[in-house]
Amino acid sequence: MHYGGASVPHLWRNLTALQVAVLAFVNFSFLFANNTDSKVSTTPAEPYHLNLPKNPFDYEGVMVPEYAKQFDLQGTTHEITNRGATLGRVLFYDKRLSVNGSVSCGTCHRQEFAFSDSRSKSIGFNGREGIRNSMSLVNLRFNPTGKFFWDQRATSLEQQVLMPIEDPNEMGHSITGVRKTLSRDPTYLRLFSEAYGDQSISAERIANALTQFLRSMVSFHSKYDVGISMARDVRLPFPNFTDEENLGKTQFFGRGRCAECHLPQLHGNHGDQPQFAVFQLHEPVVNGIDIDEPGRDQGVGMVTGEKRHIGSFRVSSLRNIELTAPYMHDGRFQTLDQVIEHYNWSVKPHPNLDSRLEDFSANGMALPEVEKVALAAFLKTLTDYEFIKDPKFSDPFVRNENVIAGSAPND
Repeated sequence: MHYGGASVPHLWRNLTALQVAVLAFVNFSFLFANNTDSKVSTTPAEPYHLNLPKNPFDYEGVMVPEYAKQFDLQGTTHEITNRGATLGRVLFYDKRLSVNGSVSCGTCHRQEFAFSDSRSKSIGFNGREGIRNSMSLVNLRFNPTGKFFWDQRATSLEQQVLMPIEDPNEMGHSITGVRKTLSRDPTYLRLFSEAYGDQSISAERIANALTQFLRSMVSFHSKYDVGISMARDVRLPFPNFTDEENLGKTQFFGRGRCAECHLPQLHGNHGDQPQFAVFQLHEPVVNGIDIDEPGRDQGVGMVTGEKRHIGSFRVSSLRNIELTAPYMHDGRFQTLDQVIEHYNWSVKPHPNLDSRLEDFSANGMALPEVEKVALAAFLKTLTDYEFIKDPKFSDPFVRNENVIAGSAPND
């Protein structure tokens, strides 16, 4: 390499020590100035290919049963497009949303576990364990509060999907860094253009695409859903249930009093209405797994600072509960039997204990063994096996050393 007719080695031989030092400083300063955003992915992207269909999957035609439609408030106010949700699916499974390319949203929210994690506490990009269990992402569009995470610190789904990206224990990245990474990938430029009409990549569009994908995750194809469509009344035996499952259903709606919390009246298009579909509490609760003492996770109280919220947590839907173990915010219970046994005899006193559990704290739910086993059998009828195998929610990345990084979707 030559500059002005002189070779580079010759130039260096004619420089004084002071000049060399100055040049070194200038070069270092230049590198530092162009590296101020250290949150660009620090590892090379592994080669990948996207296994996407030529015609996108149908995300727009979300199938919500008639008995749940009036409670589908988020779904009716947030548009889902096939191209937008397809982009969201790719973003959801892309490990480059983490700073070192080691984890994606799908790492801690796995389809086979109804988009929860089988670990008590998920592992972040740096290999460290988090502080809470990963919640299931099923039927988020029916969340009656519109708040997310165990402590409800996110006040919208759009806010929620971006927070793990910048969390120092989860993905450790920055939105700016993610945008830069995606903007260098021609596949993403194409996907954003197909979804939004141009190649511009923004935090708002990343959040919008991810939430379109998440709001399309609707699960209503369980044995329970077949049964209620046949019987038309939850108080009647379901023809497709076994005797044990019907006995468990009787406990859920009767002596066990589970439905009082997990099937509350929800605000729908016609005001507050009874419902038998969502299986989602409409407020955070203290359920008596801990007493109030120093060092305990304060849950919602940590966010609001209000004493009445100390120890309370948002509660996951019971949909697909068979698949979402371990349970509770810290994943302390490994089985449904352990959860039922907690309510049966182990509800602890707490200043903010939900009033519906006060009798259980004093006297226990006191279900006999046969009824306890039957209740667990009923809860398993809420499993939607079609949902956990649906290809439109699966990981589209095909990672292979023999493919070119960033290759385009299938045509």
